[in-house]
Amino acid sequence: MTDLLSTGPHDVVVDGLNQRYHVYGSGPACLAIPGGPGVFWESLRMPLVEDFLTMVYVEPLGTGGSQRLPSHPNGYTRERYARSLTGLLDRLSLPRVFLLGHSHGGFIAQYFAVQHPDRLSGLVLYESAPVTGPEHMAEAAFRVEEFVHRNEGQPDLPTVLAGLQASGTVTDDEKITAALRDLLPVFFAHYWKREEEFRDLRQNITCSYVSSLDENQVPDTVDDRQALPALTVPTLIVAGRYDVICGPRWAQELRALIPESRLVVLEDSGHLGHLEEPEAFAAAVRAFVQSTPA
Repeated sequence: MTDLLSTGPHDVVVDGLNQRYHVYGSGPACLAIPGGPGVFWESLRMPLVEDFLTMVYVEPLGTGGSQRLPSHPNGYTRERYARSLTGLLDRLSLPRVFLLGHSHGGFIAQYFAVQHPDRLSGLVLYESAPVTGPEHMAEAAFRVEEFVHRNEGQPDLPTVLAGLQASGTVTDDEKITAALRDLLPVFFAHYWKREEEFRDLRQNITCSYVSSLDENQVPDTVDDRQALPALTVPTLIVAGRYDVICGPRWAQELRALIPESRLVVLEDSGHLGHLEEPEAFAAAVRAFVQSTPA
């Protein structure tokens, strides 16, 4: 079983489906779930966090080397992802772990924490929100307007806005990847000031198209406002001040909903604080892990 937590990529079968994950670092185990849904795991790599945690980067079902459901691109509900995570923990013989979810991965992580608190030592909600739907979309639209105002006159701005528009309409892997690469600057606080640093990420980030519908083509929306006050898992909430998708408004609401949770706002980050402010991000996670009982 030790080999299943050795450094590098691994494949195991969970519920009859191939599940791929990647292991790096040392220390207590932390499962990390990327966002999207469908964004490949590499963009979530956190080398500074790997200094004190064994990071198990999960490729969610339907993404990368993990198998697709027969109902693909539909059926990837939070319940289905949570079942896959439970099976993976069982395969790894890990009774308790830290769980980190980024963006859509945060939606999965908070659902898992409510359903399976006994499997977690701690929870990191990284750019998450308690709800999706019209309220969430309206806030995102307002934040995008702020982004446009801050970057008015930037020659690349029309490409970013076209990518944002396309991301809501495309339905295949190639086109959703192209849209993600176009819109990526909106995920940063100051992309063009650091363009040389982040250009390779923009050129190489990859995404699978995964819908927000269940197997019956009903939207799998999020509304955890009633459930989160009962959450007993120690929780860290991390948000970027300039995040347009799951910014400080939602982080503050999560902090108010989850008992004894703590909030860290990265003041010079957007949606990808582990890349924009890696030292501050790692310091926040390290302090949380050190203060959480084993």
